[in-house]
Amino acid sequence: MKTITSRDNAQYKELVKLAGSQQARRKAGRTLLDGVHLCQSYLQLRGMPEQCVVSEGSLQNPEVMDIVGQLEAQRAHVLALPDALYNAVSQVEHGIGVMFLVDTPERSVTEALSVSAVLLDGVQDPGNMGSILRSAAAAGIQQVYCSAGSAVCWSPKVLRAAMGAHFVLDIFENVDLAELVRNARVPTLATSGYAAQRLYDIDLRQPVAWIFGHEGQGVADDLLSLATHKVVIPHLGQVESLNVAACAAVCFFEQVRQNQT
Repeated sequence: MKTITSRDNAQYKELVKLAGSQQARRKAGRTLLDGVHLCQSYLQLRGMPEQCVVSEGSLQNPEVMDIVGQLEAQRAHVLALPDALYNAVSQVEHGIGVMFLVDTPERSVTEALSVSAVLLDGVQDPGNMGSILRSAAAAGIQQVYCSAGSAVCWSPKVLRAAMGAHFVLDIFENVDLAELVRNARVPTLATSGYAAQRLYDIDLRQPVAWIFGHEGQGVADDLLSLATHKVVIPHLGQVESLNVAACAAVCFFEQVRQNQT
């Protein structure tokens, strides 16, 4: 285990940049997983990180020491920081004091859609994005495609909201969704508050690609026109519509329900 005590240390300065700048994360092709749950999930599902960073105050915590022990057994890099320096990097309030530095996968679309997938058209809120990824993973969906206007999937806020879903999903960013839909080998279903067809009247006992849109504007008209089906989720009461993350969860688990009956 290596210890850094100076804010002027080049390695520490790089961590601060990665924590605070999406541009720096994109340029480096790396991001930070902040918190015990994300680190444990990464170890279980992906393996060793590039580096583990811990606060000195967390070294008395059994969960942190278990993580450090696993890493040191594999001779992975572990970096300890005084609590004040660690807290300047971490974006988690009252966290336990452990984070991983990991590479962010870059995937290119090389095949037509042939399995159940999620297409996100301009979903901009990190919390919504993370919730959708988490629901997709829980429903057994493995592929997620995001348009250029969507929230960056590997940002710290999306990572925390997804709670480890990133590590079981194939996530594609900056995708031409219209081209993807045109070439899809499975039905594509776009949600719209103006659709006439109800979600519950669609046969979902087959792979489908779900299309969800911007929080305020919904799915773009050109993409909506390409979808095999336009569906609405019936709801009661005076609320105009569901939050996009809630809408996605309802759709995913209606598909799960139909495939289990």
